[in-house]
Amino acid sequence: MKRTSLLLLALALLISVIALRPVRRAYSHRFGQAAANRRLFRDGDLVFHTSRSEQSQAIQLATHSPYSHCGLLYQQNGQWLVLEAMQPVKVTPLMEWTGRGRGDHYVVKRLRDAQTALTPAALQRMKAVGQAMVGRDYDGTFGWSDDRIYCSELIWKVYERGLGRRIGQLQHLRDFDLSHPAVQAKLRERYGNDLPLSETVISPASIFNSPELVTVLNR
Repeated sequence: MKRTSLLLLALALLISVIALRPVRRAYSHRFGQAAANRRLFRDGDLVFHTSRSEQSQAIQLATHSPYSHCGLLYQQNGQWLVLEAMQPVKVTPLMEWTGRGRGDHYVVKRLRDAQTALTPAALQRMKAVGQAMVGRDYDGTFGWSDDRIYCSELIWKVYERGLGRRIGQLQHLRDFDLSHPAVQAKLRERYGNDLPLSETVISPASIFNSPELVTVLNR
């Protein structure tokens, strides 16, 4: 009886090992692929995804783009981090950042001439600009002052002030498609009846579509 029990236990363990092999292979492949992807990145790369935030749909509709959130990549102590404007402006581990996007989908873009333009000195200036904004409140009304900051504004100002490069075309609020009811509802929530149509705005879509950038990874 004891021998039979031991044989059944050994058989159960063998079945468990066989069943777990595909899972282990899938996990190993996913982890290996993620590590390979991260080796493609460079300091100063830009990362985009479709946010799950409450305002994401309105941003997508107004800009005709699926990408509603963006950040700036850099490496520290062997870990890839994202400088982003949330509440507040902060630095977030890349895997945590990508996990917040819909379907874990994200796109990484890079300055066309990054190899020559993003020198160690230039990157240091850009990091200093970004670091000075860490801790500032998120700007849900998309104003252009530095008192509060939104995601694409953060990227644009880091590149403009740290490198002297303007990534993406500045627009005014009136330039966006404000016709959809979801967009109009969000505008009323933020501004009431006094829309600042002349406010300078830089959108994630404008940066994403900039001819200054090339796509490094679309996952």
